[in-house]
Amino acid sequence: MTGLSKVVVLGAGNIGGSLAQRLAEMDLARELVLVDIVEGLPQGKALDIQESAPILGFSTRVSGSNELDVLADADVVVETAGLARKPGMSRSDLLAKNAGIVQTHAEAVRAFAPKATVLVVTNPVDVMTYWFRKITGFPTARVFGESGTLDTARFRWFVADLLGVAPRDVTGFVLGSHGDTMVPILSLTSVGGVPLTRLLPPERLAAIVERTQKGGGEIVNLLKSGSAYYAPSASQAELVRAIALDEHRLLSASAGLDGAFGERDVYIGVPVVLGRAGVERIVEVDLTPAERQAFGASVAAVRADLDILNRLGGAPGA
Repeated sequence: MTGLSKVVVLGAGNIGGSLAQRLAEMDLARELVLVDIVEGLPQGKALDIQESAPILGFSTRVSGSNELDVLADADVVVETAGLARKPGMSRSDLLAKNAGIVQTHAEAVRAFAPKATVLVVTNPVDVMTYWFRKITGFPTARVFGESGTLDTARFRWFVADLLGVAPRDVTGFVLGSHGDTMVPILSLTSVGGVPLTRLLPPERLAAIVERTQKGGGEIVNLLKSGSAYYAPSASQAELVRAIALDEHRLLSASAGLDGAFGERDVYIGVPVVLGRAGVERIVEVDLTPAERQAFGASVAAVRADLDILNRLGGAPGA
């Protein structure tokens, strides 16, 4: 089924390349373009993906480019470009340099694809999503970040693995920033309809929360070089599919708040309904006092990064 005319993935690294492969195999668009500044990299990966079409049966046309004018007429743009974390590096350490990359791409999207819906992946993602929307001037509904979709997937797997149940039977949300202050919402997590808090003792729950918060760092430390990209690209593909097929999925994503959860002028992971128009609405859920406090701390951490970015005048040299 073809849902979109054109999808452009900015950045052909591990995440961008893996995402392009997933999107091609899902046959969500007539045209898929992979863009990177490295000569030959997006072209080579695109050709490699395209040559799997006869085996996998997809009809998406995949190409690569080093030029940003290929953004023209894109329905969906996924921003994956940026520096990856290294062991011991926080997402905030990436702030200034990645802001510069995002600014260049946001300006190009504004010029060449003014009607596009944008999914931002670049870290720190909540801050970079805010920055991308600010540069483009797009409606907040059309710019959102990956954030909680990936964190929720990790959380659900950790629960499923511990209980020995099918991962698809675990439902729940991870809200807040895509970082160490993320908030797995235990009060709304269930396994086949049974509340998680009835299945595990407090100490086990606390361990799962901690592992979820450190999930990205756990993989970084194991790899020694680079960061996760299989689960991230799967979560990104799920978000793009919700747009392409107008699925109205209830997912956790970094969305711009304008009063929801008592917050304004910030992007943070919250439950959203996602369809062809982007973020159709934010779903406010009841949180326990402890969860509400943790969510407030997570918002504060994002605002601290935004303050740093603002003191820098945005992207250095901009």
